[in-house]
Amino acid sequence: MFPPEDPHPEYHDPNAPDTLYATKPPWDIDRPQPAFAALAEAGALRGRVLDLGCGTGEHALLAASLGLDATGIDQSAHALELARAKAADRGLKARFVRHSALDLATLGESFDTVLDCGLFHLFDGADRTALVDGLATIIPPGGRYFLLGFSDSQPGTWGPHRLRRTDIESAFTDGWRIDSLEPTTLDILPSPTPVAAGLAALTRQ
Repeated sequence: MFPPEDPHPEYHDPNAPDTLYATKPPWDIDRPQPAFAALAEAGALRGRVLDLGCGTGEHALLAASLGLDATGIDQSAHALELARAKAADRGLKARFVRHSALDLATLGESFDTVLDCGLFHLFDGADRTALVDGLATIIPPGGRYFLLGFSDSQPGTWGPHRLRRTDIESAFTDGWRIDSLEPTTLDILPSPTPVAAGLAALTRQ
C-alpha cells in the first residue's frame, strides 16, 4: 500500500492523509466497531474521551451519544470534515482536531479514556515507541486505553501488522497495567467483513 521506504506516509507527509479518504477506506464502516459498542454498553467509557486516529469519528460520536466530553484527532482534514458533518446530522457535540498521534504531548490535555481502533497496529519501531510515550503524557493515573487491532490469528499477509500478545506486553511496561487482552473481531468493508482482532484494555498507573 505504501512505499517500503516509508510505511506510514500519513504520519510523515502532511499531504498524504487525505489520499486515504479519496475513496471510502475499508475501516470506515459508518458505525462503531462492535467491540467498542460493547465497551460503551458496559459503562467502560468514562470522563473525557479521546478517539485516537478517529477517521470520520464514529467512536468519538459514540462517546458523545453517552453525554461524555468527546474529542477525535486525525491527520486527515477531509475525514475530520466528514466527522463534523456526522456530528451535526446526529445532533451530537464532539470536537475534532487535526493532530498527529505521534505527537500527543503537544495536545496539552488529559483524557480519562482513550480509544484506539486500528492505529497502534500500523506502527513498529520508533513510531510505536513515540505513540506509547505520548499516551503516557495524556492519560493520568487511573485512566484507561482500549486498543483494537488486527490479531496474529488473522491469516494472510495483507493489511497491517498482526499483533501478538508479546507486542502489547513489550510496548506497555513501566507505568501500565494490562487488564485484559481478549480475542474479538474488527469489521471492515466490504460487507462489512469481520477479521480476527484483539482488544486490549490497559490502565495507566
